Amino acid sequence: MRRYELIFILRSNLGEEEIKKVVDYSQKIITDEGGSIIELNRWGMKKLAYPIKKELQGYYVFCDYAGTPAAVSEIERRFRIDDAVLKYLTIKIADSINGEEIAVAISTVKEHNEAARKAAEEEAAATAEAETADPQEEETAEAEEQPQAAPAAEDAE
Repeated sequence: MRRYELIFILRSNLGEEEIKKVVDYSQKIITDEGGSIIELNRWGMKKLAYPIKKELQGYYVFCDYAGTPAAVSEIERRFRIDDAVLKYLTIKIADSINGEEIAVAISTVKEHNEAARKAAEEEAAATAEAETADPQEEETAEAEEQPQAAPAAEDAE
């Protein structure tokens, strides 16, 4: 088994059900061939760097998985046929990966996602706390920071 990264871009006018269908059949191909998904991340709608098939936006999906070359061939074959897929790119990350390495990679991804979630929650809490601060305290602080201007009449003499 080998480790791959797959990024594909779907048409922007697809509904959530159609996006889910494409993601599900790509996952099914990987698992049917004996592979396993390490990470699946939906990046969402983004502006394309250049128009692709007259589309200016696309829905990005990232998948890190362990699989066989047959799975890669089947996924790419289906993506070429499917009109919903604008672009795709598969990159081989490692020539071989065993079950233990897959488990370590999955746990590393879970830890990373948990840390990112905690950081986002803390940032949101800090932002909410700053927004609910007393406005009179902010005005007083701003007044203390601004230097007192000398009257213009004294400078003219």
